[in-house]
Amino acid sequence: MKKTTHSWPILCLLEKQIKLIGRWETESWQWQGVNLTPNVSEPHPYLQLLELYKDERTDYRFNLSSKQPKLFLALEFLDTNSAPKISHLTASQAAIACYMDTDYLVLSIDMPLAIQAWMEAFIGRHGELLEVRKKKRQGAGRSNGN
Repeated sequence: MKKTTHSWPILCLLEKQIKLIGRWETESWQWQGVNLTPNVSEPHPYLQLLELYKDERTDYRFNLSSKQPKLFLALEFLDTNSAPKISHLTASQAAIACYMDTDYLVLSIDMPLAIQAWMEAFIGRHGELLEVRKKKRQGAGRSNGN
C-alpha cells in the first residue's frame, strides 16, 4: 500500500463514545479525522486505501466545488460487542449513497486540503468527465391528444 496518482493509504481515526440517553447507555462512533502519512508496514484495522476512479470524476468535481468538500466512510457492525469494520472510503457522494439505506453507518468529515489538491491533480490529468445525455425521441412522454 503506497500513495500513487489514483490511490492514497489513509488511517481513519475513529472513536467510540458512550452516551447516556435517559437511563440507558448507548454506543456511538465518531470519525475524528485522518492520518495522511500512516505507517503502512504495521497492520491497522482502520487503514484504508482512498481510490479515485475515472468514471467518478463528475462526483469528485461536484464534491470539490461544494462549500466544504467531504470524505465519506461506511462502517459495518459485524456483532454488537465489537468495533466496526470499514466497508468503504470514498470522496464520491454517489458511491456512498448506496450504503445509506442499509445496515451501514455512514460518516463524513471535512476533506483535508492535501487530498483536495491530489484530487484536483487527478481530474487535471484525466480531464473533466462530462455526462452526455441522449436526446429523447420527439413526442416521448407527451400525450398525443386523443
